[in-house]
Amino acid sequence: MKNSILAGLILIGSSVLISTTSAAGEVNSLRGSASIDAPSNEVINKRNINDQAPISRDYVQQPPLIPHRTKGYKINMKFNKCLTCHSWANYQKAGATKISLTHFSGRDGEAMSNVAPRRYFCNQCHVPQADAKPLVENYFQSVKTIH
Repeated sequence: MKNSILAGLILIGSSVLISTTSAAGEVNSLRGSASIDAPSNEVINKRNINDQAPISRDYVQQPPLIPHRTKGYKINMKFNKCLTCHSWANYQKAGATKISLTHFSGRDGEAMSNVAPRRYFCNQCHVPQADAKPLVENYFQSVKTIH
């Protein structure tokens, strides 16, 4: 009885190992033939769509895209270039969109007087608009197009 259970477990384990190994060879990476450990030096620059109306959002709570270039913008623990235009103190003078109230609440929902640390690094969620095709094929439909 014990031998048949052991044989069954070995058979199941080896079939899982074989199927996992064969499936791993079929994965196509956006990195091409470069191993995940290898440094990726290729930078693909896309043409930014500068100073135009923002591209509309496709789903609720999607972070808006940035309608201008951000190359060279400094964002670190002591300085955030985005806030020179988008802070509540400066947005009107700069003619920019003011930072959302959602950026002033901590992770436990407490109201803060400054931008919450989890929302301070803008480029974690917001990216510049670019004239680029999707990297991979997808069938996503905007909430506006679903009837």
